[in-house]
Amino acid sequence: MKTVIHNARLLGCTTKAAGYINSLGIIEDKIAFIGEEPQGFNAEQSIDAKGLMLMPGCVDLAAWLREPSLDSLTSETYAALASGITTLTYQPEQAAMVGNSAQFNLIQDINQALGHAHIRVLGNLTLDLQGERLSNMGSLKRAGCVGVTNGWQPLQSLRVQRLAMEYASTHNITVFIYPLELALAAGGVVHEGAVASRLGFAAIPSAAETVAIAQTLALIEMTGTRVHFCRLSTEGSVRLIRQAKAQGLPVTADVAAHQLFLTEMDIADFNPLCHVRPPLRAERDREALIQGLADNTIDAICSDHQPHEIDAKLAPFQQTEPGISALETLLPLTLRLVEQGYLSLEQAIAKVTSAPARIINDPAGKLQVGAPADLVILDPDYLWTLELDSMLSQGKNTPFAGWSFNGKVTQAWLSGRPIYRM
Repeated sequence: MKTVIHNARLLGCTTKAAGYINSLGIIEDKIAFIGEEPQGFNAEQSIDAKGLMLMPGCVDLAAWLREPSLDSLTSETYAALASGITTLTYQPEQAAMVGNSAQFNLIQDINQALGHAHIRVLGNLTLDLQGERLSNMGSLKRAGCVGVTNGWQPLQSLRVQRLAMEYASTHNITVFIYPLELALAAGGVVHEGAVASRLGFAAIPSAAETVAIAQTLALIEMTGTRVHFCRLSTEGSVRLIRQAKAQGLPVTADVAAHQLFLTEMDIADFNPLCHVRPPLRAERDREALIQGLADNTIDAICSDHQPHEIDAKLAPFQQTEPGISALETLLPLTLRLVEQGYLSLEQAIAKVTSAPARIINDPAGKLQVGAPADLVILDPDYLWTLELDSMLSQGKNTPFAGWSFNGKVTQAWLSGRPIYRM
């Protein structure tokens, strides 16, 4: 099918057309041209996007989609697409591991039948995520995994981590590290600070994250492994990653969108919707994370989407499950960073499109001739409020209910196919 989109402001474009009003054409599943329509193009569908923005679909580095099923993937991938996310990175966890090609293929087979969003998969770093014996990383890469991780499950020792990184390096696989030193975290649920002391909660010091990062950086120098650090939350972590990049180490990092707007003060009323991992930190940490984005120390913003049943957030704070249902706020919160003057529009769009795509070596995330036609039209002037009953995700566990946002996705294409229209 041939489609042409006229009069849109192009974002995430790799040509001189970036930021300007222009046209874009689609043939089948690829971008065919940007700019002047070629003679004889004969589009079957023509769309006037005057006053609207056209951008690549977002690439989300962290979506916890739980045990794969038709029901769960239907709701979550459609919620993603309606929110401007066309590629999700599946995180393995103990109830939904990816340790062999059969488990990888199950996820892909279910998702391909739905066709709402692309799913890229991280495989297990260790066997059954137990942190002791290494997984067959070579086989996982051949199956199609874009990296390996142990998630929040601890490794038995630094020796196991070193061996895992060496093995990953021989197969040129990126290791996704969730930095947490469990001995320092000691069962904590919130940031170690004045709020934790006042509320009487067991706390997680910033050092639990920075120590884990420092140890991993030492192993990177030893092994040369390419490592992506997931969900930075502290000022010290940003400083360590900045130094590592200055030294030329092969590292990248991301931050969850909610860490850029919420702090430890948001749990002061025992709000379980603000129970997340890593915990919400101090205001100085939030400011450091934003500065890390602005100077490219932090490469990408992700949703860290973790949908939960209602019951998971009804117990006392420390007994609730951590995590936010976050697909529907990833792009709106990112755009708010532009409104607040922290990032330029092009910078912000890159943090959720081309930058995360590079981390998983995916061709998506940019407007370029020959690139996948995973596209989103955004109305920048559309004012809306996030309401729980209008959320498309099965998870309604968000602290952002009632927040108003500027900018709304009105149309989305996946592989050149128009899938969503508001």
